[in-house]
Parts: sequence; C-alpha cells; structure tokens
Amino acid sequence: MNVKVINKSNNPLPAYETIHSAGMDMRAFLESDITIRPMDRVLIPTGLYIELPDGYEAQIRPRSGLALKNGITVLNSPGTIDADYRGEVKILLINLSDTEFIVKNGDRIAQMIIARYEQAGWELSGELTETTRGSGGYGHTGV
Repeated sequence: MNVKVINKSNNPLPAYETIHSAGMDMRAFLESDITIRPMDRVLIPTGLYIELPDGYEAQIRPRSGLALKNGITVLNSPGTIDADYRGEVKILLINLSDTEFIVKNGDRIAQMIIARYEQAGWELSGELTETTRGSGGYGHTGV
C-alpha cells in the first residue's frame, strides 16, 4: 500500500527502523527548540500531510525509549488520524517526569502505525447473548 504524503519539513519521511517494525518514527519539525516543563503538554508539528486510503487510519503512539528514559509520552495515545483528514500531522506530548525536556528539530518523538479498520452499525436490542464472563469488568479476574 502506498500513502500520499507532503513533507514540508527538512526531515526524512517516517520509515520502519527494522524489518519487522510495526511503527514508523515521527520527527519534530521546529524552527527553534521547545522545552516541555514537568506536567506540561505541547503540540509538536511534523511538517507532514498525508492522504490515507479509505478504510485505514494512522495511529500515533509513544516511543518506548522516550517514555522510559525521559517520562515523555503521547497524551491522547493512541491518537487517530482519519482517512479524510488533510491537515498537518501534529503530536501531543506530555512530560510526566520531574525535569524539563527539550525537543529539537528532527528528534524522533512518536511512532505512527497504519491500520485497517471497520465501521460498525448499531442493532438495537432488548437483550444480549449470555457468556461465562457476563458483566465482569475491571479487576474481575483478580490481580
């Protein structure tokens, strides 16, 4: 599958880093460094505009290394980019650490996964099929 992309940044296009990678690294497109203070959130531009095929979405997810080493994560994870969106892809980062974090142009700040999806229709009903689990929700299977 090919995805149309406009790259207004000076960074390379997102790419899979290994042969079995599910996600492509997304890079910050900045004119100057941005400092994210503890518990602050910042919307980071990427300079990328994409045209996904019908029936696909792009999911924006945190990079595990940034989360582990720096406490930086994607706030609305996973973020969803719909097939009909044509604006710039931006990444909402939050700093969950107790120290400032500096984002520079070209830094890998998130990963993007392209996924197929189905749209569901609703069928109103007065009852649902019984299962062994039933209505067991949060924590019902123990610790």
